[in-house]
Amino acid sequence: MSNLKVNIAGVEFKNPVITASGTFGFGREYDRFYNIEELGGICTKGLTIKPRLGNPPPRIAESCSGMLNSVGLQNPGVDRYLQTDDLYLAKRDLTVIANVAGSTLEDYIAIAEKMNSSHADMIELNISCPNVKEGGMAFGVLPKSVEEVTSAVKKACSDKPIITKLSPNVACIADNARAAESGGADAVSLINTLSGMAVDYKTRRPILFNNNGGMSGPCVKPVALKMVWDCYNAVKIPIIGLGGITSYTDVLEFMICGARAVQVGTHNFTEPCGARDIARDLAKYVEEHDMDINDIVGTLILNK
Repeated sequence: MSNLKVNIAGVEFKNPVITASGTFGFGREYDRFYNIEELGGICTKGLTIKPRLGNPPPRIAESCSGMLNSVGLQNPGVDRYLQTDDLYLAKRDLTVIANVAGSTLEDYIAIAEKMNSSHADMIELNISCPNVKEGGMAFGVLPKSVEEVTSAVKKACSDKPIITKLSPNVACIADNARAAESGGADAVSLINTLSGMAVDYKTRRPILFNNNGGMSGPCVKPVALKMVWDCYNAVKIPIIGLGGITSYTDVLEFMICGARAVQVGTHNFTEPCGARDIARDLAKYVEEHDMDINDIVGTLILNK
């Protein structure tokens, strides 16, 4: 019989289509377009210990087959989330992943302790944030810091499975996946955005705040697929794949490369009902082929 359900670290998703952090808010806006309970799950906007206004504009720039963003983790803060959106999402038949971020290890620990009592099913660590105590180097750059922050959050939030979200802007993403696994991560998600910049040829100046942004969209998909495959062969914990997904066939490709589920991000901006449509199309494919979606995970056939 056909089956769309997937299980990640003991948490069940009705289908493998999840929305990516920073592209779906807390679900309220998109709930006006369609019933978000059709999705396998949602990953919330990144939460910090205190509210953040984010970077000043301009902070979005279009690019060929993608976009650059320098939003700067604008969010209402974890306390406001727990007072309002946590309860809103808890009433929905939906698996919820709460994305959290910090600028110091202490920030991560503090927010993890607060989220331990939330209704979220899982916690996703955004480790692409600059570690201010290390001169601005992101937590996700070096395997040592990946393991350290993962371990600290795992101890502070022991009641929730932890997903470490990996940056592609590293020497070897497989090494960082191993570090996350060693730190106690229950799963990894990848890839976060690629570093990039946009330039106005008329003014000869960078377009985005801080001269750089994170590149996402269909243009990053080949990079994401390769990195998912590399990590699948490096760790035993489940992988959630993301990067340029716009169709159900993209979902199948990521799962064949080793992802247990996927996150749809930039596509939500261009097609507000995009994630729902992908989930529906995937359901049709699975039913037509009378298959269990889990059977294709990691089935890539290499050329010989």
